[in-house]
Amino acid sequence: MAAQLFDEEDDEMLMNEINMTPLIDVMLVLLIVFLIALPAVQHAIKIDLPETSSVKQDIKPTQVNVAVQADGTVLWNGEAVSDDGLRARLAQAARTTPQPELHLAADRKVSYEHVADVMAAAQAGGLTKIGFVTIPKDH
Repeated sequence: MAAQLFDEEDDEMLMNEINMTPLIDVMLVLLIVFLIALPAVQHAIKIDLPETSSVKQDIKPTQVNVAVQADGTVLWNGEAVSDDGLRARLAQAARTTPQPELHLAADRKVSYEHVADVMAAAQAGGLTKIGFVTIPKDH
């Protein structure tokens, strides 16, 4: 690539060109480095490893369905329970291994206080996996 400039003092044309020699030298050095490094990267050591048969056991935790109705009644898997009965069942469920998931479904018209009471009882009982059951809106 050449560029011509006009020098007003000397009234002559100056020729400026890019010197390609250093660029070619750098490219050749990089090529040599990659050619030397490539076999070292692909070098592998043969090792006779022992074989085992390990199968991942996928144990799904059970789920407990707790529903809070509009009048504040709490249902444990469809069965009405009192506050003391709910706390006892939550503590018993928290002691099982693996710990069950608590699926909490609340009526749309129930007071938030009843839902908060069930959540507090679950936390006090030791349950850590709590999910809320909802119905998606149709679009």
